[in-house]
Amino acid sequence: MMAGLQTAKKDLRRKMRDVLQKIPADAITNQSRTATNKLFSLTEYQHAKKIGVYLSMPSGELSTTAIVQDALINGKQVFIPYIHNIELPSAQQKTSIMDMLVLESMEEFNSLTPDKWGIPSLAKAQVANKTNCFGGTGISSSADEPNPTGDWGLDLIVMPGMAFDQGFRRLGHGKGYYDHFLNKYSKEVENKTTPKMPLLVALSLKEQALSPTEQIPVANHDWPVDVLIVGDDRCLVRHR
Repeated sequence: MMAGLQTAKKDLRRKMRDVLQKIPADAITNQSRTATNKLFSLTEYQHAKKIGVYLSMPSGELSTTAIVQDALINGKQVFIPYIHNIELPSAQQKTSIMDMLVLESMEEFNSLTPDKWGIPSLAKAQVANKTNCFGGTGISSSADEPNPTGDWGLDLIVMPGMAFDQGFRRLGHGKGYYDHFLNKYSKEVENKTTPKMPLLVALSLKEQALSPTEQIPVANHDWPVDVLIVGDDRCLVRHR
């Protein structure tokens, strides 16, 4: 079952890669503006004090630069993904996981170095004293136990993906970073009375939104999103 699922996901990723490579840069710019304005109109975004935001690749996905800028101007705390390796004691091997660390300013944003995918990223030397969305500083030392402290949590996360369907399913890039992060987060929500899970908002180019008859193959650990904002001005909301 799992092997068939992975093959189906791989095939869809390959198909989407071909589609995304052909989208002109100006079309992505226009759709990014439309989707960003739609996000800004959401009450949940306006009221959010802490948000997690993916930083966009140079092509093939909606740009989040204007979102980062707007959030910082409006006094929101902005947390961005930081990917790092940890040792898995059980398997005695390394795995890479994602933490969400605070971004201080647009100056800092503009000084970030692109990683191998062209995504602006924090350097290793910058992360030790950074506030983590789980309330501590620096990165999680463990895959599953962030041990939140103090005022932790996010109100909303702006998520990327390769494809989305009308059942709010998301096809990621295959690394499982967001699903793993959300599973870790949900365990902490179960352990504590607050905070609750953040609102998950996916940004999708119209080319990434599958037709009503198509469905993304998912496993139990794949998280659905709550809101799907498409670059053609559509906004779909899942009833939680």
